[in-house]
Amino acid sequence: MHPMQTRSKSGIVKPKPFEEYQCYLTTILSLHDVVELATYKAASQSSVWIQAMREEIEALHTQGTWDLVSVPVDKNIVGSRWVYRVKKNSDGSIPKGKLGRVLSHKARLVAQGFSQAPGLDFSEMFSPVVRHTTVQLVLSIAAMNRWSLRQLDVKNAFLHGDLEEEVFMRQPQGFEDSKYPTHVYLLRKSLYGLKQAPRAWNAKFTDSVILLLYVDDIILTGSKDSLVQEVIDELSAVFEMKDMGRLTYFLGLQISYNDNGDIFVCQTKYARDLLAKAGMATCQSCTTPCKPHCQLLASEGDSLSDPTMYRSIVGALQYLTFTRPDLCYAVNTVCQYMTQPSDLHFQLVKRILRYIHGTLDHGLNFTSGSWDLHAYSDADWASDVNIRT
Repeated sequence: MHPMQTRSKSGIVKPKPFEEYQCYLTTILSLHDVVELATYKAASQSSVWIQAMREEIEALHTQGTWDLVSVPVDKNIVGSRWVYRVKKNSDGSIPKGKLGRVLSHKARLVAQGFSQAPGLDFSEMFSPVVRHTTVQLVLSIAAMNRWSLRQLDVKNAFLHGDLEEEVFMRQPQGFEDSKYPTHVYLLRKSLYGLKQAPRAWNAKFTDSVILLLYVDDIILTGSKDSLVQEVIDELSAVFEMKDMGRLTYFLGLQISYNDNGDIFVCQTKYARDLLAKAGMATCQSCTTPCKPHCQLLASEGDSLSDPTMYRSIVGALQYLTFTRPDLCYAVNTVCQYMTQPSDLHFQLVKRILRYIHGTLDHGLNFTSGSWDLHAYSDADWASDVNIRT
């Protein structure tokens, strides 16, 4: 007992942070139902997310992903968890179906691969992705020959891979077997999160065809539309495919066409998201990404106490150079100070972002029927950058 007058003694009760968050979350779910969640407890409050989880479990059962077995002795048991995502269009809008039904909710059951033991339940691993230069090459060939570009998406791609190792996983939260709640899954197919999942999926896919593949996204092009359709039909007979139609949005790249067959590729949405992340969505623009004759040493300026944001933004800028060769020199410069960046180095990054703010719609133009190459080495010629095949 003490003489101090507290809120509790005065009858003032403040909601706990989690309860306050839950109340806020329930309100948001009832209004929009399109927020991304972090926990199963939060997702279980929404009928839309519950349906998304059921669809994921049904897909896993259909693929024969696992067998329910008793807990083995002296075996590593991998955990599982739910991951929730809201898919958006290239313009940031939420895709809707008939009667306004939201089609963007995706609940993914993933294995907690960090608990796997090398040599016990996984060996080799790698990620099947295509190089950016290869994507540019395919786009340039398609533009030069005026070929159509088709995009395909493999539904639950990693679930097609066959596992060579014995992997045991705990049952997913909210979907435990009522008769055998303590049993575990013996995985027959690869699952997102497993260290060997990318390798297993790539091995399964390359047995069928050789195409431009980035994990589960596919770009197809060819001299005849009928031949391209034949390949799509053959793939659909082996994998559950989703035909996305004409290529318009791929890995953050926005693709548009004109009547002459030219292909324009930009990253406008990606750039806007990057500016918002850096808190510079409404910053003042500048005409060049870097000052002329500006050379800094690694030791100049005061070191940043927390370089996390610097490294995150610079890493994102590296991907933006995919369609912005005018940024390459400036981005390469700030990349040299990743180890111990200073406030002066961060000023260079901010200048690049200010330049991007004024050139959001810039990108690469792949011109049809031309073998000319036009390029400029000076950063202040960015508005005239034009690459032709």
